[in-house]
This record gives sequence, structure tokens and C-alpha cells, in this order.
Amino acid sequence: MELPIYYPLGLGALLFGLGLWGALTRKNAVRILMFIEIMLNGVNLNLITFSRYYWQTSPETAARAPILTLFVMTVAAAEASVGLAIILSMVRNRDVVEVDKATLLKG
Repeated sequence: MELPIYYPLGLGALLFGLGLWGALTRKNAVRILMFIEIMLNGVNLNLITFSRYYWQTSPETAARAPILTLFVMTVAAAEASVGLAIILSMVRNRDVVEVDKATLLKG
């Protein structure tokens, strides 16, 4: 018995929605980065789901989505490291982690 496609797609949409809600409502910069990572994981889950159900026609196209997912995970890791470096700089210079209180980029 095969799992219906709307189960993993629904879970991916739920992860993306939860990440979007958290990124828009939180003030702590580290939490915002964590919710952005949740959003990217939801996108990766949907990408792998579509690859599994629709794009498994030939060996050439079967490897596209996992390779793209690895690329998205690499970009997410780079985004997290740059974001954490910026947050660390904000904490050292202004002693603040909340995004709405950070005036580091104002002229």
C-alpha cells in the first residue's frame, strides 16, 4: 500500500506555514533563523515528494530533486552561518538580540 501524495505535501505545507508564522511573529533573531530553517525543510520535503511521485520516469530525472535538495540544504547552512555571525556582531556591539531593538544598520 502506497502513501497518498497529499500526506507528505500537507506536512510540507504545515512546516512551511509554521516557519512563516514563526519568522513573522518572533522578535529574537536566533528564533527567526530557526523558523526560516523550518520553512526550508518544508520546501525540501515537498520537492522530494514531487520527485518520488511524478519525476521517476527515467534515471536521468530521478536524481534531480535529491541533488537540488542537497543544494538547498547547503544554502541553508550558509544562511545560518552568516545570520549567526551577524547576530553575534549585534550582541557584541549593541548587547541586543531582539530584531526590533537593533539599530546597527541605521545611518
